[in-house]
Amino acid sequence: MVERLQGKKVVGLKQTIKALKTGNCKKLYIAKDSDDNIRENIEGLAMESSIEVIYIDTMKELGRLCGIQVGAVAAATV
Repeated sequence: MVERLQGKKVVGLKQTIKALKTGNCKKLYIAKDSDDNIRENIEGLAMESSIEVIYIDTMKELGRLCGIQVGAVAAATV
């Protein structure tokens, strides 16, 4: 179980996609309850770069792990 994302991170769909496309992503975190199309798109980008994907049960939980008060579809450590 992930307690909290440590180190430098990006939070949110746009910032996470940007980190994946620029090669700055070390680990990818995706909320399981996010939209299927969005999740599949991000997973595809991660597979292209051989980035480890960690699934978090809900967007609310992922937001909490990132230290924000709202839900997050995706986040990445950079």
